[in-house]
Amino acid sequence: MTAITTIRIDHAALPAPFDRSHPNAVAEAIEAALREDGIIAEASDVISHLKIELPTTQLAAASAVLASLHLI
Repeated sequence: MTAITTIRIDHAALPAPFDRSHPNAVAEAIEAALREDGIIAEASDVISHLKIELPTTQLAAASAVLASLHLI
């Protein structure tokens, strides 16, 4: 069994390039960016924030991708 990490990003914290009025599209873009770097992740909009779930073993790599997108 693999440990799973959940990252939550508040809609208000999204940087300018991301369209806050389309959170599902933002989640899809984040998921695509993570997958491009080989990170198995699921991103979704859950009303108050974006939720990203990924294997804990990929947390460091995911953090680097999210930092490059100015999300963390």
